[in-house]
Amino acid sequence: MSDRQAAPVAPAAGEFEPRIVGFFCNWCTYTAADLAGISRLAYAPNVRVVRLMCSGRLDPQFVLEAFRQGADGVLIGGCHPGDCHYQEGNYKALRRIMLLQRMLKRLGIEPERLRLEWISASEGDKVQRVINEMVAQVKKLGPVVLRPRFAPPHHVEKAAELAAALAEGGAS
Repeated sequence: MSDRQAAPVAPAAGEFEPRIVGFFCNWCTYTAADLAGISRLAYAPNVRVVRLMCSGRLDPQFVLEAFRQGADGVLIGGCHPGDCHYQEGNYKALRRIMLLQRMLKRLGIEPERLRLEWISASEGDKVQRVINEMVAQVKKLGPVVLRPRFAPPHHVEKAAELAAALAEGGAS
């Protein structure tokens, strides 16, 4: 087998394997991923791809939900600037990603876990490289550790105490 076709090495028992969600533009990155598969370019199997019509249509809630559901990283792939099939969708994606990275930092999630790449339909080799790089980077970061939910507001705790006291007093 050549380097191009080398099979990914199986992880050692107990080794952390990151879960990455990929949101790929239908016209460019998704097609490039298909090309990588057809060309038998081996890349890490850690990415689960969701096809979007345009990277600019990615709702930021999808990214946050991916992390909430256990993703260790999110990869977004879109058309190169100026080549968007929807004119300016990739610019919209770039603005959203910049804001999301700041938000993730505030939530205690490393901004490096969210990555945006411009990959055209003919760049199957770039899909391979980017996925392998991202998997390696997220492995170094380790699993996502989400902060516990905020403690309930003070008045909710007081209401629970009052309800317990009433239950005790009403039973005697």
